This record gives sequence, C-alpha cells and structure tokens, in this order.
Amino acid sequence: MTTKEVADTLVKLCSAGKFNEAVETLYSPDIVSMEAGAPPGQSRETKGLTAVKAKGEWWTANHEVHSAKVEGPLVAGSHFAVTFKLDVTFKPESKRFTMEEVAVYKVADGKVVYEEFFYNM
Repeated sequence: MTTKEVADTLVKLCSAGKFNEAVETLYSPDIVSMEAGAPPGQSRETKGLTAVKAKGEWWTANHEVHSAKVEGPLVAGSHFAVTFKLDVTFKPESKRFTMEEVAVYKVADGKVVYEEFFYNM
C-alpha cells in the first residue's frame, strides 16, 4: 500500500473504533511507538509489534472511550498526520476528560514503521 492508502485505512478503522484492527493490519513487526509522556511504569518509547499491542491492552484496560473524533490524514511523502479528540474516563480514578492529540506516522514497505503522539500531559 502507498502512504496515502495506509493513512486512509488507519483513519477509517480508527473512526470506527477499530484501533486494534489498525495495529494488526497496518503496523510493521518492527514498529517504534513514541508517546509524549511515559505511561505509568513504562518508557516513552515502545519497540516491536508485541510491545505496542501490550501498550494498547493497557490503554483499553484503564480507559473507557465514550467517543472518538478522528481527522485527517495529512500526507507528505512517507509520513502522515492524524488528529484525535477522545472523550475518555480513566477507570482507576473514575476521572472523565477530553484528550486531544496529533499523531505522526512513517510508512515503509506499505506498513507503519514509526508513530509519535503529541499531547498535553
């Protein structure tokens, strides 16, 4: 797939709440994921598909997503950007909040090989 095809597919899946399917079908086994801040007890950087899936499982276990608005993609060469606006509850504290982030992705050989998330902590 081209960068645009990967980007359009990621936006389509995430808009439908299919975040796990996006990871399963679009990410390289050697994906590198970089967060704006480290999740509790973890690093900002996560390497490899298995580790990225585990990070997603932690997110799902600890957050209830009430709604998600996905905008984009904005494609430039091998990179694309997407914005996310999430209405979520952090389950351990029953704290509801809105999270806005920009995600930048790099595509190589038809797969996402790098992603970085930018948001306020």
